[in-house]
Amino acid sequence: MPSRMAVVRQFYALTKPRVVQLIVFCALIGMVLAVPGAPGWLAVRHALIACAGIWLVAAAAAAFNCLVEKGIDAKMKRTAWRPTARGELSDRQALLFSAVLCAAGSWVLYVWVNPLTMWLTFATFVGYAVIYTVILKPLTPQNIVIGGASGAMPPVLGWAAMRGEVGPEALILFLIIFLWTPPHFWALALYRVEDYRKSGLPMLPVTHGSEFTRLQVLLYTLILFAACLLPFVYGMSGWLYLVAAVLLSVGFTGYAFALWRNYSDALARKTFRFSLIHLSLLFAALLFDHYLR
Repeated sequence: MPSRMAVVRQFYALTKPRVVQLIVFCALIGMVLAVPGAPGWLAVRHALIACAGIWLVAAAAAAFNCLVEKGIDAKMKRTAWRPTARGELSDRQALLFSAVLCAAGSWVLYVWVNPLTMWLTFATFVGYAVIYTVILKPLTPQNIVIGGASGAMPPVLGWAAMRGEVGPEALILFLIIFLWTPPHFWALALYRVEDYRKSGLPMLPVTHGSEFTRLQVLLYTLILFAACLLPFVYGMSGWLYLVAAVLLSVGFTGYAFALWRNYSDALARKTFRFSLIHLSLLFAALLFDHYLR
């Protein structure tokens, strides 16, 4: 019989903490950029409440994903440790946990933030947990591209939370994450290809091979490079962000080019890790630039 703390850790693991932290961070960037200058206490409180609501719904989507994919997770080394894959939590427990988190987060956003943010966040939950996880992921190798729309929503949610609307600035941030997602996940899929082959999922390296996937990674990083310049072109950022965006994009494209020319699992792993650094530092540069202008 597992201890109470062990059960708590199992439920916490279902929320995919690192992924959800990045989601909330990107939403927070949208919130910060939506508020001109230094925010007052009321704006800070509003943002914290919005972050809490978004965290709850994002965690609910992660838990639902773990439930739906427990059979697939059990076949893959990267995910076999998850409580649902190991049978440590029942389907009923995982489903109830996801439903409670989603309901609580939606209530927080509707009552304490605004209805638009609640509906956009709930639509993101449906897009990720149902459309992507249940329909797209097992159906098409373009699952990451189409499903990436859900993963690109956090800055839009943050912007809507503070402004009550979706502005062009939020859509630019959406575009950056949308284009970042395929090369990020395909780099992972390249060195985890055997895991995905065993799982039966039609990931691009499985259906189209390594060389084709590496070319797609390179092409997407080039398009992403252009998208990362849009905040400066549109006037929502200054020179500090531009310098950071160029350096980070050159780094990501350089990894993708090297991966395309001479593949190794080690290089694919480095490319995947750098993609995380790329997005985190890119948005951090937006944050610093916003307050230094």
